[in-house]
Amino acid sequence: MAVQNSINTNPASFVALRNLNSVNRTLDTIQNRVSTGLKVTGALDDASNFAIAQGIRGELKAIGAVTQGLNNAKGIGKVAIAGTTGISDLLQTVRQKLTELSNEGITTQQRDILTTDFNQLLSQAANFIDNAVFNGVNLLDTTNASPDVNTLSNLTGGTLTLTGQDLRTTTLSLAAGDVSSATNAQGVIANEYANLESVVNAALGSLGAEVRALELQTSFLEQISDATEEGLGNIVDADLARESARLTSKQVQQQLSIQTLGIANQRPQTLLGLFG
Repeated sequence: MAVQNSINTNPASFVALRNLNSVNRTLDTIQNRVSTGLKVTGALDDASNFAIAQGIRGELKAIGAVTQGLNNAKGIGKVAIAGTTGISDLLQTVRQKLTELSNEGITTQQRDILTTDFNQLLSQAANFIDNAVFNGVNLLDTTNASPDVNTLSNLTGGTLTLTGQDLRTTTLSLAAGDVSSATNAQGVIANEYANLESVVNAALGSLGAEVRALELQTSFLEQISDATEEGLGNIVDADLARESARLTSKQVQQQLSIQTLGIANQRPQTLLGLFG
């Protein structure tokens, strides 16, 4: 190739400048990857993979929303279990008082004391029901409306249910039981007390199974989320070790390109020697 000795046109400087610009563009890309940790930060980097990544990010946010709803439902269920367990514990003492009231040998004064204890225990059971509220929901009181809680459990519309338990009605029924005599107290044990005990045991079994299902689903979604995030990382995350090595290499190339451009730009100066 003929060498053009001209002060107006310097082909060597054009080549050097193109190489420098190319190296600078590559350096900008590498530095962006190093600073963000991503190899795909926008549609300009890789349109198809960026679109896929955006869809996956939306799916991850949706999974997070479902998980949040499940955690809220778990809170409702666990508070209801705590209230039901409190009533279950009280029932042991209630049975003791009813048994003592079934004894015909106690005095009137003793019956009055035991009756007061009995009423206080049932009042405490009612308090447990009143306080079994989480996020405005009380599963143990169905007197006004069914408080069944249906919670979204996946991205396809599936749901898990927390079933309302009517503990208030049966608790009030026991509290209204006639224990004014031994015979009446025995009848309360056989009817109102047995009914409340059965309802409480059924509630514990139902709520326990339902909350366990919520916990299992939450754990499953966490695994799905982790796996999805790993897949997203495979698409968009930069290999920082590799990018670090490329950064060092391109920085050296940049320095050499600058030196080469400087040499090329000095070529016209050599023509001055021809006129000395």
